[in-house]
Amino acid sequence: MVSILQRDTTMMRAGMALVLGLVCGSTAWAQPAPVTSPATPSSSPAAALPSGGTARSGPVVASGTVPDEATRAAVIGRLRELYGADRVVDQLSLGPVVAPPQWRDHVHKLLSPALKQVSHGQLAIQGQTVEIRGEVPNEALRQQLASDMAQSLNPTYTVRNGLRVAVQDQTLVDQALANRIVEFEPGSAVLRPASLPLLDEMAAVMARLKDRRFEVIGHTDADGARPANVSLSLARAQAVKTYLTGKGLPADRIAISGMGPDQPVASNATEAGRARNRRIEFRVGS
Repeated sequence: MVSILQRDTTMMRAGMALVLGLVCGSTAWAQPAPVTSPATPSSSPAAALPSGGTARSGPVVASGTVPDEATRAAVIGRLRELYGADRVVDQLSLGPVVAPPQWRDHVHKLLSPALKQVSHGQLAIQGQTVEIRGEVPNEALRQQLASDMAQSLNPTYTVRNGLRVAVQDQTLVDQALANRIVEFEPGSAVLRPASLPLLDEMAAVMARLKDRRFEVIGHTDADGARPANVSLSLARAQAVKTYLTGKGLPADRIAISGMGPDQPVASNATEAGRARNRRIEFRVGS
């Protein structure tokens, strides 16, 4: 997914975040049933998030603000070349942002086929700072991708390598979750009873991975005020952690975070898309 925004105290500068819709961390759609949760949202430009789809079918969502139509068309066109028009969701808008010199050309270089080797990834281009995150199969590729990016840009750009080597244990957690739904009461962090058997299964799998740490990440859709959605997503992640620790998992092995609406995996323009964006994600750490 792509997100373009960055604010400065004197003017807005173009920044950009690409989050690939590729499988990596486990994602459960956190869907309040049966009505839409009133809490979730972004008053500032939305950032994009990892998808729970597969490398073949996961969405690539572009959102945020760009300076002109030519830049928007260039970014969307490049993404469609790489991933196919049917996978790219265009949520970009035009606004009073100022891009660094030749920014569009540098973005084109960074949106290369090599990114397809990154799963659960994010490429953030904020002014002249580039950060690549996500998982890759091995250490050699982790170093090569960042090196190739740095060599393709001029010296005024800084490349931060946040890639990590994927762990096989993540697959076990992914398979246990299988994109099923962690349900909450509408607009709250109260788990619905229907979610408990799923969390029991997750607890059993996580308990077998005795040397691993985990992160439970809450996400929301973009309805409502962003601060409220960030708080709600964190509270939902905490509710999941509390349940898991009640099943015997050590609390110090489970971190939580709430991303609010900042990492959508689908368009917030439809109910189906908003339902996908309300989700709980499980990641295996070291």
